[in-house]
Amino acid sequence: MRKLGMVAVAVAVAALALLGTTAHAKTTIVYAGRIITDADKPAQGPSTITITDDRITAITPGRAAAPAGAEVIDLGDKTLLPGLIDLHVHLTGDPGGDYRAEAVEPAEWGVIVGAKNAAITLRAGFTTVREAGSAQYTAFSLRRGTANGFIEGPRIVAAGPPLSIIGGHGDVTGFREDVHAVLDQGYTCTGALECAEKVRKASRAGADVIKITATGGVLSQQGRGLEGHFTSSELQSISDTAHSLGLKVMAHAHGARGIESAAAAGIDSIEHGTFADDAALKVMKAKGSYLVPTLMAFEGVRAGLGKGIYTPTVETKIRMTLGEVGKAVGRAKALGVPIAFGTDAGVFEHGRNGGEFALLVKAGLTPREALASATTVAARVLSMEGEIGRIAPGMSADMIAVSGDPLSDVTTLEKVDWVMVRGRIAD
Repeated sequence: MRKLGMVAVAVAVAALALLGTTAHAKTTIVYAGRIITDADKPAQGPSTITITDDRITAITPGRAAAPAGAEVIDLGDKTLLPGLIDLHVHLTGDPGGDYRAEAVEPAEWGVIVGAKNAAITLRAGFTTVREAGSAQYTAFSLRRGTANGFIEGPRIVAAGPPLSIIGGHGDVTGFREDVHAVLDQGYTCTGALECAEKVRKASRAGADVIKITATGGVLSQQGRGLEGHFTSSELQSISDTAHSLGLKVMAHAHGARGIESAAAAGIDSIEHGTFADDAALKVMKAKGSYLVPTLMAFEGVRAGLGKGIYTPTVETKIRMTLGEVGKAVGRAKALGVPIAFGTDAGVFEHGRNGGEFALLVKAGLTPREALASATTVAARVLSMEGEIGRIAPGMSADMIAVSGDPLSDVTTLEKVDWVMVRGRIAD
């Protein structure tokens, strides 16, 4: 009897706790003149969306009555659609910085810059971003701050420092060797065994995804071109080790043979992919690698060309790339390689991320495909398709509103009128 009594008390306490939780749940009602629940489906007319705390709980045609005590948001005739996803940003940096700042500015400054840029990015309609390379803990701190609501910003999937070869893109270059040694973050690797170790180190530090620089890069001081850096065995080791830990790998890659080698090793996404030819893209297709074109990055560097902003080493590499930008998108589409949205924001001004849509359409995507690249397709890249990328019951309440129809004119996504992330309305 005593045990039964104790069980009864426990049940009662649990019931009271449940009632308390339910009683304090926040309900938000959103009225929209038009709704795109999924980029792959037709738009719907006037609709009512019910949100409980941070989750979408119902979508009702027309204008349903709001329950007592609910917060009501009337978006008028605006189009409501899923929050956008940018798979390649650098929140902790701004364009035009001198590479020598690495030896001057503390890592903590990156958190300050990142907090500013996180808010700007969110207000531009991007409710989830993948931070594609930063100092050791800066992006991880931002990730925690936005998740807890301490700072305004998108959901952040963070890589932390990228893995690179010694002296390659992603490593500290442009200084004396003794300065390199002081600034080294410890993520260069040589040989399959050491590369596996560095993947495990990144995982231990808190990386959500492993970022590598599979080829030379345009904006770094390394002057060895834009082709492959890692050996095939190193790439395979990185891929296998990351996947064994449940982590995906994103590879900065410009040169065609570097892209092909990365894809052959099972790298999950190719970032930039500037010189991707049919041979490289066929391997990407066979291995299921996504292309993340980052076309806006080149708009940013183009604007600074010839103005004394870049060193001669960097200017040479910029001129190598500009004539090829965007061509890989059309080739990838023709061969069935999935294309996902990423911008490389930080190379250009944060907040202009939406400009990527028009560039993708110019390169050969339809407006619907461009929108899908930043919603349903990007969510699949992150293995978060059950959480973000669509408006549906059970999904995170990540939504934006725009004036006009983005399925016919993607430039409407360059000016976002209203943003909600995790059920919280952006200021």
